[in-house]
Amino acid sequence: MEFLVIIPARYASERLPGKPLREIAGKTMIQHVYERAMASGATGVVVATDDERIEKTVKSFGGDVCMTAATHRSGSERLAEVVALRGYPDDQIIVNLQGDEPLMPPELIHQVAQDLYSNREADLATLCSRIHSAAGLFDPHAVKVVLDAAGYALYFSRAPIPWDRDAFAITTEQLPENSEYYRHIGLYAYRAGYLALFAALPSSPLERLESLEQLRVLWHGGRIHVAEAECSPGHGVDTLADLEKAAKLLGEAGFS
Repeated sequence: MEFLVIIPARYASERLPGKPLREIAGKTMIQHVYERAMASGATGVVVATDDERIEKTVKSFGGDVCMTAATHRSGSERLAEVVALRGYPDDQIIVNLQGDEPLMPPELIHQVAQDLYSNREADLATLCSRIHSAAGLFDPHAVKVVLDAAGYALYFSRAPIPWDRDAFAITTEQLPENSEYYRHIGLYAYRAGYLALFAALPSSPLERLESLEQLRVLWHGGRIHVAEAECSPGHGVDTLADLEKAAKLLGEAGFS
């Protein structure tokens, strides 16, 4: 099984401007992410950006970078442009690794690619992890996913799903006994041909309401296979506090 990793990276960020170029433990964040992707067993790693500062930085550490348009609404659409520019075949497996995930374990990057390869009926593959607290379930920043019997996504939401009518009528301060709730991990594997299709699909009302682009796939009848992550996904970097936490963890792990 062969796969590529494409890392969409934008300079603009409301909460942390210049995020990909922020230094963490002696390296820029984008270099940490690139090195995690390279360690996953991918046959190639490409950074997709519309910013010349990011392009220059990636080239400075020997990385592969592809300049894309500044008009894309999502990382997936940016990946679709890379597919078109590079001419990847329709069956090429591509993992979308966000440029603000310096703590993403390489094992999970490989796992999501393998999951798509193993589930030929899926249009996408992604990962999830168990939710162990009511705070995690009711956090709107933590995206929840509900699966069918075969492991395909029924729905993604920022709301707590599924809703345990009887248990939550009593309390929402703790999870019901023997409950299973799953948090979505924003790591995706696509086939190149589907990426081109996805970019051409109109956005859906659900996608706009929840601000979740994977709902565009479900709205238009696509299938997303979801596997439980084999290890903890770590934490993404959205704020200065996240950056400081990542620096501490990477320094302790010897990734400087």
